[in-house]
Amino acid sequence: MDNMTDQVRLSGFLRCVSMEDVEIVKRHLPDHLRLTRAEPGCLSFEVSQADDPLVWRVEELFIDRAAFDFHQQRTRASEWFTATSTIARDYNISGPVQN
Repeated sequence: MDNMTDQVRLSGFLRCVSMEDVEIVKRHLPDHLRLTRAEPGCLSFEVSQADDPLVWRVEELFIDRAAFDFHQQRTRASEWFTATSTIARDYNISGPVQN
């Protein structure tokens, strides 16, 4: 299950409402990037500030649904998720559906 049809891609945005939110993202993002990129099945994981300083572009690619689901579970139990839980997320997920 490592061909491209099995891959799960998440694309979208984190939308901060204040510079305080931006500082929260900047403070917690390095650890979140490091931990996610070390996950089994993570093919790529990028979070970058857009032209609008309150908006962050998010691009994730996982080898399959199991790797993506593991990432989601780990993230929801993380310091990142707790710290950024009030920041709006606007994501599209494509790839195989969950069984």
